[in-house]
Amino acid sequence: MTPAAHQSQHAPELRDAARNIGRRRFLTVTGAAAALAFAVNLPAAGTAAAAELAPAQITDNPFTLGVASGDPLPGSVLLWTRLAPAPYQPDGGLPAQRVSVRWELARDETFRRVVRRGTATAHPEFHHTVHVEVPHLEPDRVLYYRFRVGSWISPTGRTRTAPATRSRAAELTLAAVSCQAYADGYYTPYGHLAQDDVDVVFHLGDYLYEYAINSVGNNRNYTDRTLPDLFNRETVTLEDYRLRYALYKSDPDLMAAHAAHPFVVTWDDHETENNYADDTPENNVPPEEFLLRRASAYRAYWENQPLRRPQLPEGPDMRLYRRLHWGSLAQFDVLDTRQYRSDQAYGDGAQLPGPDIDDPSRTMTGQTQERWLLDGWRASRALWNVVPQQVTFSQRKLDLNPVAKLSMDAWDGYRASRRRVLDGAKAADVDNLMVLTGDVHVGYAFDIKDDFDDPASRTLGTEIVATSIASGRNGSEKPANWNTYMTANPHLKFYDGRRGYVTVSLGRDHARADFKTVPYVTTPGAPITTAASFVTEVGEPGLRPV
Repeated sequence: MTPAAHQSQHAPELRDAARNIGRRRFLTVTGAAAALAFAVNLPAAGTAAAAELAPAQITDNPFTLGVASGDPLPGSVLLWTRLAPAPYQPDGGLPAQRVSVRWELARDETFRRVVRRGTATAHPEFHHTVHVEVPHLEPDRVLYYRFRVGSWISPTGRTRTAPATRSRAAELTLAAVSCQAYADGYYTPYGHLAQDDVDVVFHLGDYLYEYAINSVGNNRNYTDRTLPDLFNRETVTLEDYRLRYALYKSDPDLMAAHAAHPFVVTWDDHETENNYADDTPENNVPPEEFLLRRASAYRAYWENQPLRRPQLPEGPDMRLYRRLHWGSLAQFDVLDTRQYRSDQAYGDGAQLPGPDIDDPSRTMTGQTQERWLLDGWRASRALWNVVPQQVTFSQRKLDLNPVAKLSMDAWDGYRASRRRVLDGAKAADVDNLMVLTGDVHVGYAFDIKDDFDDPASRTLGTEIVATSIASGRNGSEKPANWNTYMTANPHLKFYDGRRGYVTVSLGRDHARADFKTVPYVTTPGAPITTAASFVTEVGEPGLRPV
């Protein structure tokens, strides 16, 4: 798509707001709030202004998008739902009135042993989403939850609290997922994940895609339904993003996975726009106009994800990086490698490396987040230090030439930034470093080397790359570049191009990664198999096949 064609699709209200406000004023909190309200007709008076809707007036099931939980803490869980009797309508089938929603949290699925209950408000300003932070819970407990509005009862969700921060937790099994382009196929891997025995799911980005989806769901090729035309356009406005989340979250396999396990989410680019970097859009759009789009995307992201209050965005800014613990077993430093990064070098994409990628002024994380990460490692007492993030961290040569091309969108395009992170890990004596990655629609297993160009250099950790849920359609076990990549990158221990997810079991002696794949996603019902398994020992970084 040409820049001119891309720009012509932007909503007139975004362009008008951008012209009237300008970038300098927009980059203040007050200016951002005013711009967003102007651009998307958000009420300026706050959530208390809306009248209350009587539950009896809700005559259709409001829980069409299921339930979710996220960011488990030792004494707290976060519960989420959205009221949407008609999810494919811009208003969700509800008037602009607030709704009282009752919630229950119990030790058992029958709710005979309720440990907490209360009432939350679904505000129209937040598209009738509900975020309930339940405090004062016992650590390391499996719990069940549900919501009620009038006579309507939501599906039951299963969640849990984390172990006490200093407890000697013995093990944790996580799943890592990413990249779920609805238009590319069915979410069959999520159906299998819903039945898998994991403690928590890390979503590593591209929860939705901004591209248009036609009436048959593109590669899903529906014959039993017709999707509304309002999905057949790129997401730009707040209404666009909200509707796209409604479509994605109406998928039964995704709903099942959310109901079965707590999620820890972070975004990549497509939740806003492909390959954007900070305030630089993909195409030739003024930064202030793009920031209005980013503000809309960030707000819809928070509304539709199980995120806590500190993650609530202010205009085009949202503090998504955060730290979680699983007793003394694991510290999770969840990164945001999209919002603060320098623009991609050399025009993005696969390029020959040049001096820009080693420029110390260029950053993948931004200075503040980088310092937060390194300080967190210095203070860590965890056995495993795990970094859930978005784009490939390890070096990945893309050809066999003496000077190989690299991806400018991955950490290879920000080598000085990666060097600082690795030096910080060494300075903090991080012995058991693990990076979790998404983005590339394939499964990889890397040894993280101190010097990627020297196979004999010290191994500093491991990187586990989760393939996509659906993006890229069916894929293949050995893509056409399989031999090239495996030869060019001796620290690459595994490469599989099929759809699926990965589970990682962290223990006191070792960690085990199991790459789980399905043979197809363009039709439903595919079986799942374990394509490969690897182990890395405590104190001895490096992967070996099981």
